[in-house]
Amino acid sequence: MDEVFKALADPSRRALLDSLNARNGQTLRELCAGLDMARQSVSKHLTVLEEAGLVTTVRRGREKLHYLNAAPVHEIAHRWISRYDQARVQALADLKSALEETPMDAPTFVYTTYIRTTPQKLWQALTEPAFTRRYWATEFATDWAAGSPMTWDNHGVTISDPEQVVLEADPFKRLSYTWHAVTPELAARFGWDDDLLARLSAESRSKVTFTIEEATSQVVKLTVVHDGFEPGSSLAEMVSHGWPNVVASLKSLLETGEPLPEDA
Repeated sequence: MDEVFKALADPSRRALLDSLNARNGQTLRELCAGLDMARQSVSKHLTVLEEAGLVTTVRRGREKLHYLNAAPVHEIAHRWISRYDQARVQALADLKSALEETPMDAPTFVYTTYIRTTPQKLWQALTEPAFTRRYWATEFATDWAAGSPMTWDNHGVTISDPEQVVLEADPFKRLSYTWHAVTPELAARFGWDDDLLARLSAESRSKVTFTIEEATSQVVKLTVVHDGFEPGSSLAEMVSHGWPNVVASLKSLLETGEPLPEDA
């Protein structure tokens, strides 16, 4: 975690994080335009933030978009925050919340973490019910071929819809599928009121993509991109808080053999 604290100690790098918190998914040119820093300085600071894991990038055509990544601060909170008085770490909690917020003008959730595992085991953990039910309380019934339908068992609620499909499946490298439908049964399971159910049901269907890259012989880089939301999406706000917990529990399961406790 030394790299994280070093990266956050510099006011210029905090200014870059503030800029991305205000509007996520910016190019280098856009970041330079919004800050009183030379392009070379911005590029160097972004490199430090990327190496610390606080910023992650996604290529879209010729553009390289920069996103806040809550993973490092989220892991600090999970591992250490319970050891100290909450009042003494309020600044860390505030930063964690800020990094996990998805700006509603461009709702795309991007999250990157490093897991001590292999691409093969990570693929199993993303697709096989024996794994997914342990860290996510979710199972998928599908053959994982592109175009195949998917039936979700989400916390005991079965969700079947013809638009729930596998979009891409390149074993050990890349997996993408459309998000599940929102049903009255699901709303009842989580205690959503009628207004929230109506808003979620009216939204366009989003999608999630997992990219798996072998960082070293023992460490795998996982990037989760959840996009396809409309401006002001309620679901985008919900998944921006949900995914960090799911991925942290996945990481714990693969590295220790146990997912995070349900109340973590």
